[in-house]
Amino acid sequence: MKNPIGSLNKIFDSRIRLGVMSVLIVNDSMSFNELKQLLELTDGNLASHLNTLEQAAYIKIHKAFIGRKTNTTYHITELGKQAFKQHLDALEKMIKGI
Repeated sequence: MKNPIGSLNKIFDSRIRLGVMSVLIVNDSMSFNELKQLLELTDGNLASHLNTLEQAAYIKIHKAFIGRKTNTTYHITELGKQAFKQHLDALEKMIKGI
């Protein structure tokens, strides 16, 4: 039997990135401010973790204007859904194996 620890995705080691992915997998999209408020993070901290997820192609960003203000929303990608599901499956196998 393969060790489930080896199947864990290092990108999801961070509780913040795990939280972002958990929110995005059940919502079509979330704005930066909604994520910041929900996860109780500072702008810089959230931006840093969103950048990591974007670089991995697990989320995509959509920027638009509402009036004169920019509105940035985040969506999970198919690759992100697959990677997150694999990570959760590995966690479940690890827990059941204990």
